[in-house]
Amino acid sequence: MYDVVLLTLGSERDAPGACGSGGACCGGATGADTAPTGQTDAGRPSSDQAEAEKCATERPRVPVLACADALNARGARVETITARSDAEIDAVLARFDGPARPDGLTWPDPDSKTRLVVATASDGQLRAVLRRLVKRYAPAPSKRPADLPGNRTLPDLPPVAVLPLDPARGGTHRDLAAQLGLPRDPAAVAAAVLDGAPRRLDLLRNDGGSVTLDGALLGAADDAGRPLHWRARVEVDDTILTDGAEPLLACAVGNAGGYATLDDVTLLTAPDPADGQVEVAVAVPVVVRSAWGRKRVRLEVRRARGRAVSVLPREGKVPYLDDGVEGELTRKRSWWIEPGAWAVWSS
Repeated sequence: MYDVVLLTLGSERDAPGACGSGGACCGGATGADTAPTGQTDAGRPSSDQAEAEKCATERPRVPVLACADALNARGARVETITARSDAEIDAVLARFDGPARPDGLTWPDPDSKTRLVVATASDGQLRAVLRRLVKRYAPAPSKRPADLPGNRTLPDLPPVAVLPLDPARGGTHRDLAAQLGLPRDPAAVAAAVLDGAPRRLDLLRNDGGSVTLDGALLGAADDAGRPLHWRARVEVDDTILTDGAEPLLACAVGNAGGYATLDDVTLLTAPDPADGQVEVAVAVPVVVRSAWGRKRVRLEVRRARGRAVSVLPREGKVPYLDDGVEGELTRKRSWWIEPGAWAVWSS
């Protein structure tokens, strides 16, 4: 029978000081922004509210206990762990290391009898765990082994099961688990862990040192909700969607479909987290004249698909959301696809 680790992060925020961002979890922030993706403290609640929220996952929540009970009932050996720092996440992930290799690389064990369930209050928490997996197993370019696939920079990562802590996210707010059709009921999650099969998915890495599971949306709006114009050069492989001379309203980088639409505008038409490509779209306001000579503005959406995308801001800071985590882009950022690099347990 399997050993199952039920991992909960000790903070509900994938932000400076939270699990997965280089600091401590559950209020143990160091005060320094060490996150590679430029997360900020903007929008944080008051100190009293933060104190109430920061340890919201200190004790196992009801779905975690229910999942543990379902696993125990099937004979699995279950350990529930709350990680409050990157080091504590790493200690859990070390259990998935394979035998020593002649080249000295740390590599995941494809025959591991240990299975991992990540209880998530947000997609950012799941991303935090995947980011640590990548950091653990991705070899340096100078140590690239011959048995690594030519279209990848890291080996197959150990599969994870996702236990959403908020069932409401399966409704109007489609988190990644909902998009992938993964079970949300704790007993169904337990069944997927013990009886299911790994479903391999694409992973986006970026040159900021982080990863993207769902997608990123670049752009912002003013206090009245009106989109703000910004400029950037956006390239997908050899296709230039915009050279940076014209204003943009938004740019979506999609592995899955979380940012496929913006209000009533369709940005991404067919994002697929298992097709080995990233879909990118930019929304450009274009001034046109009617037959009567009147000017009006229409929104032009340009799209492209490929293996890699780069965004180079031309002026100022560009706010963005990456798997739901806020940040600001001040210099060129590149994302590239890692086909089938991670996996979820699916029934």
